Amino acid sequence: MAVAIRLSRGGAKKRPYYKIVVTDSRNSRDGKFIERIGSYNPLLPRDSEERVKIDAERAKHWLSVGAQPSDRVLRFLDQAGLMERPARNNPKKGEPGEKAKERAEERAAKEAEAAEAAAAAEAAPAEESPAEEAPAAEEATPADEASNEGQSTDEPAEGAVEDAPAEGAEKAEG
Repeated sequence: MAVAIRLSRGGAKKRPYYKIVVTDSRNSRDGKFIERIGSYNPLLPRDSEERVKIDAERAKHWLSVGAQPSDRVLRFLDQAGLMERPARNNPKKGEPGEKAKERAEERAAKEAEAAEAAAAAEAAPAEESPAEEAPAAEEATPADEASNEGQSTDEPAEGAVEDAPAEGAEKAEG
């Protein structure tokens, strides 16, 4: 006969109270049992001594003859120091799935490309001299002239105004 140590529910609706019982594993949860070895009242505070009561001698006896405790009763026995509860460790539980791994690889590749581009952009202005940049800014293309027809010659072109703060910001960062 397979013997189990488990909880048997009692109490009113929404007011549970459990007996810790030794029973044949084939019996129903609240059915016939061999012996009552303790009680559990989940409504009491966790630090209360009245929350879980176990007859340690009887629990040791039933464990020695092969009774198998349920998960919850095993926790109680572990707290009482009667039986060691093995740690449940699932190392793959927190591991991301295949699609998440693929997205992470793509993101890492994009970041690496961006870092290479930024390094190349920092290296390119260092090689060029400031004298070479000034004539390039003065040259106007036909498209720039067409957009500047409505403006007076005293005001700088729109492109030049936008480029100037960006170059200053890059020099301040570098």
